[in-house]
Amino acid sequence: MATPKHRFILCFDFDGTLVHSEREPVFHPGLGQMIKHLRGQGAAWVINTGRSLGQTIEGLAQHGIYMEPDFIIAQESDIYKPGFFSRWTDYGSWNRKARRAQERFAKDHQAALQDIRRMVETQTQASVITGSEGDMGIVGTSDYEMDGICAYIDTHARQFPDIGYHRNGIYLRFSHSGYSKGTALSELARLLGLDASVCFAGGDNFNDLSMLDPRHARMIACPGNALEPVKQIVHSRGGFIATRFASEGMMEALTHFFGNSPP
Repeated sequence: MATPKHRFILCFDFDGTLVHSEREPVFHPGLGQMIKHLRGQGAAWVINTGRSLGQTIEGLAQHGIYMEPDFIIAQESDIYKPGFFSRWTDYGSWNRKARRAQERFAKDHQAALQDIRRMVETQTQASVITGSEGDMGIVGTSDYEMDGICAYIDTHARQFPDIGYHRNGIYLRFSHSGYSKGTALSELARLLGLDASVCFAGGDNFNDLSMLDPRHARMIACPGNALEPVKQIVHSRGGFIATRFASEGMMEALTHFFGNSPP
């Protein structure tokens, strides 16, 4: 069901975009004021992160961000809304569908995943990590090494389009390609009766690229501390590249896209 109060979406990655542990302040209060102002104009404030729901909530408290988001997209795909007593609950049926798709993904692509595993274990110094539920990930020893691993994975993805992954630097986690930060953002917009034309997205790393895409958000940006390949892709997509880091860069981006008025 559409929620009339939400007219547009402000969607941010958490680590490196909203907060930066090596900067002072970690989260600039000026960004909080800008988000508060835009929420008064109809914005839905969304955190879209690779963190779990619990880790995201802990991170907000850790960095002194006591303004509760309207929605959290956790683990790069699960959509949550706050409930009574600040208990977060699934928003719509998306999370259930994502979990089922992930279960099928691990079963349907065993042969391809095992081939990728053999390549990693025999041709690289990277480590393959497996979870109790068949989840699989890779930890590389360098960005260059992970670039090569991703290129190899992409050859399988061309044959099996369901093969997807979330990469954050030298860390990679396999997933169903239909469930990502980008597709989750579009699903949230659909649930709110909105579309990509009124979605803003900001991020700094490889796993943010799926939402830094005009198919999911027409207003895209990255902070000055974003990885250079991410900056290049965002620029090629007509996005905004901030000069300042993390939250201060997002202040630049919001000023660029909104000035003092919502879309």
